[in-house]
Amino acid sequence: MGDDRDRWRIKPKSRVSIDRLDSRSTAGAPGDKTVAQATCGALRDELAALQERLYAEGERKLLVVLQAMDTGGKGGTIKHVFRGVNPAGLSVVAFKAPTQEELDHDFLWRIHHKTPGAGMIGIFDRSHYEDVLIVRVHELVPEDVWRARYEHIRAFERNLVDAGTTIVKIYLHISEEEQSKRLQARLDNPEKNWKFRAGDLEERQCWPDYMAAFDEAIKATSTAEAPWYVIPADRKWYRDWAVLQVLLETLREMDPQFPEAVEDLSRVVVE
Repeated sequence: MGDDRDRWRIKPKSRVSIDRLDSRSTAGAPGDKTVAQATCGALRDELAALQERLYAEGERKLLVVLQAMDTGGKGGTIKHVFRGVNPAGLSVVAFKAPTQEELDHDFLWRIHHKTPGAGMIGIFDRSHYEDVLIVRVHELVPEDVWRARYEHIRAFERNLVDAGTTIVKIYLHISEEEQSKRLQARLDNPEKNWKFRAGDLEERQCWPDYMAAFDEAIKATSTAEAPWYVIPADRKWYRDWAVLQVLLETLREMDPQFPEAVEDLSRVVVE
C-alpha cells in the first residue's frame, strides 16, 4: 500500500511551481463533502489515540508547521483537525510580528524555545518561515540576508530532528479568487468582522510576490527529514481530510507506544 502523503509532498529539489498546483483539487478524497466529513470523525479518533500514546511515551515530539496566505485556513485547520485531542499534550503558538527583544536576537531565537517538548504535539501558526516570506516581500532585510536563511532553517530543522522531533510542514494552498471570497465574507458577516484588517487588502496586492516567495522557500527547505506538504485548501472539507491523512500517516510511522509499568503490578490489590 502506498503512502498517501506522497500526493501532497514536495520532494527535495522539486521543480514543481507551487502556484500552478490546483487549489481546488479533491484528489484521493473518499467521496464528496458529506462522505469526507463523515470519514473525518474516525480519523480524529485515531489521531487522539495516537496523541495519547505519544504523550504517555514521553520521549519524542511532533512539530506541525502551518503556513498560508491570509484567509488560508490555519486557524480553521487547527480547530477542526485537532478537535478531540487532549489539550494537555498539545501546544499552539501563533507567531506575530516580532517584539523589539526578539529583533535584538537572531531570527530563530524566538522560535527555538517554542518547539514542543517530549511527548507533545506542537503547532506553529506561522513560523520561522515568515523570515523568508514577508521579510522578503517587503524588503525588510537585504536579499543576501534572507536568502542565507534557507540554510539556517535547514540546519535548525536537522537539529530538531536529531533531538527526536518529527517535523511536518504544511502549506495551505488557496487561490487568489478564493481569498477574495473569504475576505468579502469577513466584511459581510458581523461575526467575522473581527478577523478583517485593512492591511489584508494591502498584502493582497503583493500576491505574485508572495507566490514567488512561498515557491522558493518550500523548494529550498523541503527535505527528507522535514518535508513540505502542499494541501489544496479552497475546499475546507478537503483541506481538513487531507491534513488528517498527513498527520495520521506520520504518527503511524512514528508508532508511539505506551510505556511498560515501572513496578511489578501483578500482586497489587486496591482495597
